Amino acid sequence: MAELRFHWGSSLDSGQKKSTQKYRSDLLDLDGAIEFAQDADALGVESLLMAQSYTLPDPLPIIGALARETERVKFILAYRPGLLSPTLFTQIVNTVSWISDRRIALNIVAGTSPVEQGYYGDFLAHDERYAREGEFLDVLHRLWGDGQPVSFTGDHYRIVDAQLGLGHKGGGRPEIYISGNSAVAQQTAIRYGDCWFRYGDTPEEIAKAAAPLVAAGTDVGLRLQVLARETREEALTELAEIMSETDENHRAYVKAFVEAGDSEAVKNSMRLAEQAGHGWMSPVLYSGAVAYRGGPALCLVGSYEEVAAYLMEYKAAGVGQFIFSGWPARDEMRNFFRNVLPVVRAYEKEHDGSLAGTR
Repeated sequence: MAELRFHWGSSLDSGQKKSTQKYRSDLLDLDGAIEFAQDADALGVESLLMAQSYTLPDPLPIIGALARETERVKFILAYRPGLLSPTLFTQIVNTVSWISDRRIALNIVAGTSPVEQGYYGDFLAHDERYAREGEFLDVLHRLWGDGQPVSFTGDHYRIVDAQLGLGHKGGGRPEIYISGNSAVAQQTAIRYGDCWFRYGDTPEEIAKAAAPLVAAGTDVGLRLQVLARETREEALTELAEIMSETDENHRAYVKAFVEAGDSEAVKNSMRLAEQAGHGWMSPVLYSGAVAYRGGPALCLVGSYEEVAAYLMEYKAAGVGQFIFSGWPARDEMRNFFRNVLPVVRAYEKEHDGSLAGTR
């Protein structure tokens, strides 16, 4: 079996220590972002996820800046169809592929909140956003194929004889990740994507959800937090510190945001946390920070060996990739790639992807 692939969520506030407090969204420390990316580059992080939200700076110009300051690390651009025409978006991605020497991938997201979508002038309902996403990806695939000029007529886009002088560097197209927990998200990933990305759950539940994707030959990835230390006791002590001094106003804001949203992924992650009493879903999987940070905050907690073994359980369940985050982001990224990843690789080498003897 192929080795597990590990990415990291790029942090523009990489010094934040508490998972229960609101991120600073009113500033951009570009020098800090460059240092973070260079650190990821040196550690061997495969890719940095560049998220898109009204609370964050736009990721596209930041990728352009970071690409010029790094050599190997790739950038996964999160993007919501509907903000740019598919032709213009393809042109932008092609340009970034040349700036970055092909170090660009796409995470296509339909959107989680009708309220936030409305900030950008988008008022489509959940399923219609996915229908538009399918048309968007259809045009992108054609523009990256051999058939320029491209014409397309759908319910959401009409393109006439589209053609681009600058193609994707080296030909082909970027890797495409499709996010979402819904059935329509799965089908979109199977038809147009290389990998279906979703928020976490126990390996047993992930195996059930991943089965149709694995059968269709589409990779499966998880978005999780991680907190690993040399011993479990150290990890639990650190977790207690991270979860202290909670910002209950921010928790109330997250709760209202989820209730107003229409994302099955976001609502499901909150539901799982509530069912677990905002505590442990398994001996390694902790849900307490989800109420403050949302679905990505479902966290793997334990010793280096415990976390590595649990990752092997996910691998056996059909998962091939992970996008991690941590608190603080930069320290946890270093800790994972220096201390957990070597254990994962040793398990993979010894057991060839099986679980025998890893626990």
